[in-house]
Parts: sequence; structure tokens; C-alpha cells
Amino acid sequence: MSFLKRHIGPLAAGAAFLGALGFFALAYPYHLMRREQMTLFPYDWDYIRQTYGGVGWLARFVCDFLDQFFHLPLVGPLVVALLLTAIGVVVYKIFRRFLGQWPSLAVAALFFTWSFLRETENLYITRYTLVALGYLALVLAALQFRPAWAKALAAVAFLAAGCWALGAPANKYYGKWWGTPIVSYDRMIGLDTEVDRENWDKVLKLSEKDLYMTEASFCYNLANAMKGRLGAGLFNHSQNGVRSLFIMISPDRSPFSDGLAGEVWFQLGDMTIAEQSAIIALQASPKHNGVRYVRRMARACLISGEYASAQKYLNLLSRTLFYGKWARKWLASLQDGTATAQLTSVRSRLAREDFVHRSSRPREVLHELLEADPSNTLAREYLLCFDLLTLDLESFLADYPQGMPASSIYAEAVLIALSLRDELDEAHLQPYGLDKGAVDRMERFFQNPDRYRNTYWYYYLKAMRDE
Repeated sequence: MSFLKRHIGPLAAGAAFLGALGFFALAYPYHLMRREQMTLFPYDWDYIRQTYGGVGWLARFVCDFLDQFFHLPLVGPLVVALLLTAIGVVVYKIFRRFLGQWPSLAVAALFFTWSFLRETENLYITRYTLVALGYLALVLAALQFRPAWAKALAAVAFLAAGCWALGAPANKYYGKWWGTPIVSYDRMIGLDTEVDRENWDKVLKLSEKDLYMTEASFCYNLANAMKGRLGAGLFNHSQNGVRSLFIMISPDRSPFSDGLAGEVWFQLGDMTIAEQSAIIALQASPKHNGVRYVRRMARACLISGEYASAQKYLNLLSRTLFYGKWARKWLASLQDGTATAQLTSVRSRLAREDFVHRSSRPREVLHELLEADPSNTLAREYLLCFDLLTLDLESFLADYPQGMPASSIYAEAVLIALSLRDELDEAHLQPYGLDKGAVDRMERFFQNPDRYRNTYWYYYLKAMRDE
């Protein structure tokens, strides 16, 4: 008992640290990575001087400096765990001057829990944990003075300095006063993050548990398309109509949705919509300088041949710690003229006409991409699945090229379309590689639809009943 009494403080601090580290590293791994994507920290004196001047400069500077490391799997959780544990330790030391050991430990545990839950809130920023820790440390420092008048004088001086360096101790922009972890939200952030990294196998792994969210279906479909099986895997996951294929871009949406919306267009080959998505997300993001959107702008401008614009973004990224090498490589290729040769194969997919498309008209854009490059199988798959999810089977038959390898989903759509035309005979089935056996299977579906939930027949029948 005496051992526990002597060492309860370090033991509690160690348990708090390990708990926070384990939670953010294992149970909530993408939450902090999102903060890194929304921040940009270039090592440039002019930028630092202009950005971090004024009240609260120190907290803003330190926060942005730390955020750049949050894309590393363990560094972000380690930083946050240290900050939260430090809050608990400082609170314990403050209240230990007025209360006994156990009451002080209880108050410290409450402060730690409160700060921990705030860190799990999706719009919270690490800066506010830094501000809380900074003010608590200043209070503890003032309490070190012996005479009462010295304590009061030190407290006034330290808090005044804190207001200048840290900013106001309470502010409406500091986020909610309370938060709760939402594991499904973290998984959605994970899908978005892995899509940006083009880690398609990881996206599909995260999609194994269906979140029944439009954005999650969007990521699943894009990953499947990049693996060459969009149609084949379409109904192995929930679908929310065409919004699961294309998220409309709008200033009224969140930066998350607008930034995600451009991912599919970037892969399809429409750099104009990809740039539009990144610009709107950049403007709507909290600091208007998210590194994810700056990188997307740089890549889109490189592919579309807008080298002057690309150089502007690359110059900014070249002064960052983790994206500088990539940016400097492309800047060198622009200077020695090798960039064009490196991008020739990608540019073959671009639409021939360069004008601002509306993301609300995806079918037109997909046709333009196929006119520019008929071998763009990604655009072809998206066009066919767009027709299926809009229940436009006449357009599907028109867009479905003869001789294209048929997935079961496409075959099921062909059968419905032909049955609506009353053309379920061998002469009309043969061009699509179908026979009477496929018709028999469709008849068995209508006898017991619930046995065929992962088919286009089931999707079509349900949509017809819901109208």
C-alpha cells in the first residue's frame, strides 16, 4: 500500500499515456492524419513571419509544426498522448498544493478525460490542447513563488504573456466543449486518406465492413474500378444511386466532400473538374492551405500542361519537410524538359476540349473522355455503371460495346433491357454472349428475389417498387 501511495502519480500518468497512445494509434488511427492533410507548413521565413504574427502566434506556430508529422502512423498519436498526459500531470501538481493526493488525482483524471474527449471531436484542432496546457503550466509556474503578493504578480504577468503568445484561453473557435469518438467516422476518414494515397487494396480492406454512407460507397467503387472490377463488385456493397459514383461538387458542401469528389475525375482523366474540386475544398478548408489540395492542384496542372501554375504549387511544396523531395523532382523535370515525356501516356486520356465541365453532368463528361481515348476502360466502366444506377437501360445498351467481357451485373442488365423490348430470343441474346440458361436464371430470381440480393435484378426491382 505504501508503494502504491508513493508511486500512484507516475503510474497513473503512465497508464494515461499508454491509453491515449493506444487509442489514437490503433482504434482511431486516421483522425489525426486528417489534420495533417488540412495543414501546410513550409520552411520559409517570409511565410512564417506573415502567417504567425500577432496574438496567439506561438500556439499557432507550434501546432502547425507538429501537425506536419501527423501523417506518420505513430508520431501523431505520440504527440497527442504526450500533450494529454502533460495536462493531467500539471493539473495534479496544481491541485496537490491545495488538496490531498487522491482528490488531486481525481481532478487530474477529470481534466485528462475532458481533454482526451475533446481531441476525438472531428473539428477539434490540436492547437487548443496546446493552449490549455500552456495556461495550466503558467498557473503552475506562478504558484512556485512563495509570498502571496509575488504569486499574484507572477500570475498577472504570466497570463498577460500567455494571452500574447497563446491567444485567448477561451474562444468560440476552439471547437465544442465536449466530444465523443465515432469509430465509423474514423473509418470514413481512413477511406478518404487511402484513396488520396492511391492505396486501393487498403481501401477495399476498410470497405469490408459496410458503413452504409454515400462517401464510403464512393471510395469502394473507385478502388474497385482501379482494380478493374467496378461492375463485377458493384452490388457487393451498398449503393446510393449515382451519388455512390460521383459526388457533386458545390461550395455549399464540406471541404471533405468536395475534396473527395475530385478523386474519381482525376483518375478518369478530367483535370478540369479535379482542379475545381481541389480549389473549392482549399477555399473552404479552415486554413485555406491544406497540403492535400495543394498537391492535387500541382498534379492536375502538370498533367494538363499548365506548367506555370504547377510550378507555383511545386515551389510551395518544395519547402515542406515531407513533400519537398517529390516537388523538387518535378521542378527539375520542368527545367530540363523531361516532364512532358513522363506525362505523355497519362495525357492520352484527357478530353480534347478544355472547358469547365459541370460535375452534375457526368454522363456528358464520360462520353467526351471516351471520344478522346476509346481505350479508357475506367471511363467505360463508370459510364455503364452510371446507366445502371440511373435505371437507364436504353442508354446502357447503346453504351455497351459489342465484344466487351461481360460481368454478371452487365449480363443481368442486358436481360432486363431485352425483356422490356420483348427480345429474349436467341438472335438477340447471342451478340451479348448470352443463352437461354441466363434467361432461366432470371426466371428463378423472380420466384425468390431475396436469394439474389447482390444482383442488378434485385437493385432494379427494388427501385421500381420504391417509385
